[in-house]
Amino acid sequence: MQTTALAPYAHLPRAYHGHHIASSTVDAFGRAHWLLAEREPQGHEPYDAVVVTVDDGRHTTTELSSVGARFAKLDALPDGGFVVAASRSSRDEERQVQVFDALGRESWNFRVGDAIEHLLVDESGALWVGYFDEGIFGDPLSAPGLRRWSVHGEALWTYDWRANGEISDCYALNVHGTDAWACTYHLFALLEVRSGPGTTAAHRNTIRGATALAVHGDRIAFLDRALLRTAELTDGEARPLITSGLTRPDGSPVGRRRVVSRGPRIYVQAEPRTAWNVLDISTTR
Repeated sequence: MQTTALAPYAHLPRAYHGHHIASSTVDAFGRAHWLLAEREPQGHEPYDAVVVTVDDGRHTTTELSSVGARFAKLDALPDGGFVVAASRSSRDEERQVQVFDALGRESWNFRVGDAIEHLLVDESGALWVGYFDEGIFGDPLSAPGLRRWSVHGEALWTYDWRANGEISDCYALNVHGTDAWACTYHLFALLEVRSGPGTTAAHRNTIRGATALAVHGDRIAFLDRALLRTAELTDGEARPLITSGLTRPDGSPVGRRRVVSRGPRIYVQAEPRTAWNVLDISTTR
């Protein structure tokens, strides 16, 4: 089998390697962020943290106080602020999502539902949230499987399962501009969501189990464990083309990883989570 190597993208400065990495992401504008704490959070006690942002090789820091999320999801807002959310949440936990301004001050908090699998902020500052099964089958807020929220906790869009089939688990979510693509269990249709008109198209798809996807025109790439499966979107169907193995830039196996899908790019963060690598299907054929 042929292989496809990731390209180096962003590195956490070595001075911060001793910190606990609570979360990390790449935002809608290509900036890499790490949410760091002095030690791993314990129980429900709030903790102080710092966000290290790496943009084109330069880094800045933003200090956050009283972060509540133990298993955190992180993303950046267009105005320089940040969103930190707890992936698990009981129904009486109102501070699940904390919004911090550019100076690190908490300015808003709200709840979006239990079992967050993906949280991605789009270019307008809205939050796309995809949920996994425990929330979908246990929390009314999570039940649709995929939702879009304002930065103040207002529901802007909710997936309609009656039109396109139920979501049991949002396996993969790609947010680009203000639109989204998703691949969900159990039908694994490729969902295309246009936020402007609020419309959803479900494209037929036989590639199952992908946890990340990249989209560029009619080209689609699905990442399933260590396999990269490319496809062409034709007549409402993602038709498989080539399967290759995905490796780190040095050719070694990726292993355990985090992924972020943004338009034509899949960002991959392998252990020890101090670097992001990237696959960009807009630059290859």
